[in-house]
Amino acid sequence: MNKFTFLASSTLCLFAQAASAETYTADVWADNWFSLNVNGVQVAEDSVSITTERSFNAESFSFTAEPPFVLGLTAKDFKENDTGLEYIGTRKQQMGDGGVIVQIKDASGQIVAVTDANWKCLPVHQAPSSKSCAKEDNPIAGEGACGFDITAEPAGWDTANFDVSEWPQATEHSESSVRPKDGYDRISWDSNAQLIWGSDLETDNTMLCRLVVE
Repeated sequence: MNKFTFLASSTLCLFAQAASAETYTADVWADNWFSLNVNGVQVAEDSVSITTERSFNAESFSFTAEPPFVLGLTAKDFKENDTGLEYIGTRKQQMGDGGVIVQIKDASGQIVAVTDANWKCLPVHQAPSSKSCAKEDNPIAGEGACGFDITAEPAGWDTANFDVSEWPQATEHSESSVRPKDGYDRISWDSNAQLIWGSDLETDNTMLCRLVVE
């Protein structure tokens, strides 16, 4: 094979690979912050910093992928430190509560994925160990009711070969429980798209959630 034949063959292979990829659009609303990976590569991140007070907002964006592919969603509720509390030292001192909703459409506008109980979600930061921590005058992370549990992010958790059979399923939560605002209403959500999180909206502070889109 001469170099010109090799280059032509390589070009055809690259074209075939590109032709099999598709463009998708995504809508995400999170309380408070998210990032989304596809097959382990980040395609979007919340434009509002997690450190911003009341940073609820919706994001819409596009990405290219070849099905099947893995959606890896990291979602975080705001916390001041490992107590899991916010507004520490003020009259508003409290536990925050999370929630996230996602819908993915193909180029024709058809829904190919939504958040629901079919997702697997692992809480990797849980705090406080007792909700009475929120009533303490001087809450100290790791002490008494203000204990916390941190799980290291598993390597490759958002790639195809990772085994999530032992991960819990996502918990669906109602709008009345999550109380979504600031951008949520500007998205026309599919009727099957659900607000999800861990089993406890307050003590589950950081979630790793994934779904395989066929």
